Amino acid sequence: MRILILALFATISAFAQKVSVEFDPAAMFAKYRTFAIRDAQFNSRNPRVSGELVKKRIEADIARDLGAKGLAFVPGPGPADLNVRYTFGAAREMKAEAYPAGWRGWGTRVVRVPYAEGTLVIDLRDATTHSLVWRAIASVEKSDAVKVEGKIDDMVRKSLKKYPPKP
Repeated sequence: MRILILALFATISAFAQKVSVEFDPAAMFAKYRTFAIRDAQFNSRNPRVSGELVKKRIEADIARDLGAKGLAFVPGPGPADLNVRYTFGAAREMKAEAYPAGWRGWGTRVVRVPYAEGTLVIDLRDATTHSLVWRAIASVEKSDAVKVEGKIDDMVRKSLKKYPPKP
């Protein structure tokens, strides 16, 4: 029974969302007051995760979350303090998982489990120097790409929750 609970916990944690953040420690984030979304790239053949509606959803989430941080959105080609660029993609992968099997759990059974990994990279660049000042990488593993598409809002929210970075 204990082994079954551990295997279930390991499976659940394997499909958890991961967010990592990198930033330029020399950047003065207090000076940034405005942002504009300049570029988007999609790296998936699946139309559920690379369509125009997904692009609008990601951009609306970014505008909402950065607006909540006190930054003002600059639509169109107007001047902004930060330029936002993002990349989103999903790929099918196979993962090997081992389970106890056999007489009294003395053996091991290895099975290949298909999953889809979705990755969202959000870059904030200083508009005057064109240098990267902040980057968030959010990844999620789900059983298929449709479920990855359902986690886009969480990926953006959890990424931008870490902006501005704590010194």
